[in-house]
Amino acid sequence: MTISSIRYKLLISAVALTAIASNADDQILTADSLPQSWQMTQQCYQTLPIDDAWWHSFQDPILTQLIEKAVANNYNVASAMKRIDMAKQIIRQASAGYYPTFNATAGWSYSLDSGAEGKQVVTTSPGSSFSLGADMNWEIDVFGRVRQNVKAKKGAYNVARADYDAVLISLCSDVATAYLQLRTTQRQIQMADDHIEYQQRVLKITEDRFEADLGNMLDVTQARIVLYSTQSKLPGLESKVRTLINSISVLLGDSPEEWIEKLTHPIPMPGFIHQISAGIPADILRRRPDIVQAEYQLGEYAAMLGVAKKDFLPTLSLTGSIGTSAHKAGNLFGKHSLYYSVAPQLSWTIFEGFARNARVAEARLQMEAAIEDYNMTVLNALQEVDNSLIQYNSIINSISLQKKVVEQSYKSMVLSVDLYRSGLTAFSNVVDGQMSYLENQNALVELEGSALTNLVTIYKALGGGWTIAAGNQNKP
Repeated sequence: MTISSIRYKLLISAVALTAIASNADDQILTADSLPQSWQMTQQCYQTLPIDDAWWHSFQDPILTQLIEKAVANNYNVASAMKRIDMAKQIIRQASAGYYPTFNATAGWSYSLDSGAEGKQVVTTSPGSSFSLGADMNWEIDVFGRVRQNVKAKKGAYNVARADYDAVLISLCSDVATAYLQLRTTQRQIQMADDHIEYQQRVLKITEDRFEADLGNMLDVTQARIVLYSTQSKLPGLESKVRTLINSISVLLGDSPEEWIEKLTHPIPMPGFIHQISAGIPADILRRRPDIVQAEYQLGEYAAMLGVAKKDFLPTLSLTGSIGTSAHKAGNLFGKHSLYYSVAPQLSWTIFEGFARNARVAEARLQMEAAIEDYNMTVLNALQEVDNSLIQYNSIINSISLQKKVVEQSYKSMVLSVDLYRSGLTAFSNVVDGQMSYLENQNALVELEGSALTNLVTIYKALGGGWTIAAGNQNKP
């Protein structure tokens, strides 16, 4: 099965479908089917994992500690949480439409009317009065305008929650990738040190043979070139170690000094052979935050379409006021100082220059664009998982073959040194053997590091890791 050869059912989930405006012609139906399995299944099986904290599979306590520290301290996570809280407040603002609005007023006025406005000029005198009252305005949600608006804001809140999930998953994968690259680089340093030690012994052999007139200075210089070439790689690798520690520290929201001592001490690379719980392809619709986000975004736009349609319906509102007014403050609560009014009103905009039609058409097009975005997000997700599984399987096969290359390279190098020591081969064969062994062993370490980081890519593509349930269970 390949991505290009299968037509996918681009499922619009129940959340999105039920969010579409109430008319039947607004619902979106599809007919194609999703693939039932991934293309490469040698390293994966089709059930969801019980423990979604995939970094535990590396069995590295330091990695687990780093990820937990990052989730607690990272500034991007804190910012995403703030966006969730802001979305909650927006829902509360929209929900305020269910309730009436009350205003209290109090004042004193001093005025003088003109005496020259009539046919005859009259004498006027200034007057003053005190007033105290309250006003009320309430749009009764008979036709569901407020309800539909609240529904749209809840969609935006769910989008923010999915964004929080995405930030957490990306953070966990970034920390794990940087950490695994760090351990890979440290393994390369250890490997270079081992080669340097062996190359120093070979250099000593050439020097001893030269002093005994059994060799020449060319052999010595070639041995030194090999040694110095290997030593020259160390500064770059050591610099990469510090750079990776700095990157990890930024993700953790700490200064590098707090982690240099703990992370500069090399430990063995984690195992790179994992049995991956990939689940069936449809499962990623429930796991990947970008798909969940696109789904809720679609629901939000569908609700906004419903809001736009409500503009064609009348609005029922109730306004009222009550208060007292008197010339003297002491008479504000007198028998004849009270005034009040109650005014229910039904308003219906009959014609608005086709503006409402345009708003509905805009909302519908926005929803349809969200559908296209959702469908493309699903396709990209399926492709990412499939490609990462294929690549991982390819790397595992390459590692198996590269180990054989390294084994033969080592035998070739040792044999060439033994023959040179006996004077049965030229030193150039020793140089070739040393360089070949170093390059092949370095290639093996890089492949093992690639397998580790590719595992992280797979888990990220599957949407595994921290979820909103772990970070924030509060709902608006």
